[in-house]
Amino acid sequence: MFAFKKNYFLLIESTKDLDLKKIKKRSKFIIIYRNNSKKEEISKLIAFRKICKIKNILFYVANDLHLAVNLRSDGIYLSSYNKSFKPLNLKRCKFNIIGAAHDVREIHHKISQGCNYILLSRLFKVEYKKEMNFLGINKFNCFTKRFKNLVPLGGINILNLNKIKSINSNSFAILTEIKKKPAIISRLF
Repeated sequence: MFAFKKNYFLLIESTKDLDLKKIKKRSKFIIIYRNNSKKEEISKLIAFRKICKIKNILFYVANDLHLAVNLRSDGIYLSSYNKSFKPLNLKRCKFNIIGAAHDVREIHHKISQGCNYILLSRLFKVEYKKEMNFLGINKFNCFTKRFKNLVPLGGINILNLNKIKSINSNSFAILTEIKKKPAIISRLF
């Protein structure tokens, strides 16, 4: 089975995490570069960005407006803990804004920041934080009745990829599965 959705959000921490040659479909993928640990060379990021532009893949930078401007990214990604960005400054730069949230309070905050999409985390149970709560499909679908443009994130892997069909969203986001099993990219068509 395959997961047919309008958009696929791929969160990467390094340009090495994702081989862009495997992406054949155009205008479906949105790559979010979020590197919180060691910074990559700007030349590698510029080369990666150029390939994204050629393949018509949207490229967003997380929490770094200066880097987003330098790379001429399509927008910026605001993490759930990021409350410092002023929406008016971002709108003046004509950036699209993607936000992340874990609960209703954070969803409202991201809406006030002017986010076009909000990644709502944890759809399924994740391996790295087994004691953490997760939403599940029913609770996520209840959230989509109240809030528009919610995108599920968390715990999506090859085993539960078929369950994505039953969510009320035309997109979904993947983070750790890209590094563990890059073959998941080919299953998204």
